[in-house]
Amino acid sequence: MQLSLATWCEVETYLERSPGIILPIGSTEQHGPTGLIGTDAICAEEIAYGVGEATHGLVTPTINVGMALHHTAFPGTISLRPSTMILVIRDYVTCLAKAGFNKFFFINGHGGNIATLKAAFAETYAHLADLNIPNHAQIQCQLGNWFMCQSVYNLAKELYGDREGSHATPSEVALTQYIYPEYIKNAPLSPEVAKGHAIYSAADFRHRYPDGRMGSNPALATPEHGKQFYNLAVKELSNNYLKFLSEQ
Repeated sequence: MQLSLATWCEVETYLERSPGIILPIGSTEQHGPTGLIGTDAICAEEIAYGVGEATHGLVTPTINVGMALHHTAFPGTISLRPSTMILVIRDYVTCLAKAGFNKFFFINGHGGNIATLKAAFAETYAHLADLNIPNHAQIQCQLGNWFMCQSVYNLAKELYGDREGSHATPSEVALTQYIYPEYIKNAPLSPEVAKGHAIYSAADFRHRYPDGRMGSNPALATPEHGKQFYNLAVKELSNNYLKFLSEQ
């Protein structure tokens, strides 16, 4: 069930049976010469829809701009500052908590969001307590990073080994190829790819990772692999969401 395709009456009825809601969040950032700029948001959204269908959960519209400041030296990248993103998450959760939602399950597609999301959860709990809304003590936020699912990680290692890398990876590119086969991109990729450098400023990142990849070989990706990653992520995150709902 998609929030944007429901009426307020349907949401009110949904809340009679479940306090949980699924929030896909990604990023709009460069993903190397062959990766779509919307990769992180596309992956999070499609997996969230799958989890929503499997668990009869309500799915919000995707938060498709995240914390990607280190990618902004590449054209097309859009980023929020961490402080801005914290306020966005706080306002999302506050509005939904006032409506009666208690369990917020964020399905995340971007590693750069993780630290800021955890900080946002802490800020949100404090903010809701200050507001003293009736259910503030019951509000819980949980983070589900699809790319960190154990089953996804195992398959990526099996298929790609150390050529999976850590950005513009064949696993995430494969998933976008499965979702949007008409937008598969081809470009020459250097066999030499940078890896292992610490992340500092956007200019430094572009200097150290000139084509945007971080130790990855996305040429290994196929739509068939993407379907496998999708099915594994949906299954594992569905189980995690249902467990989250059952916890007090």
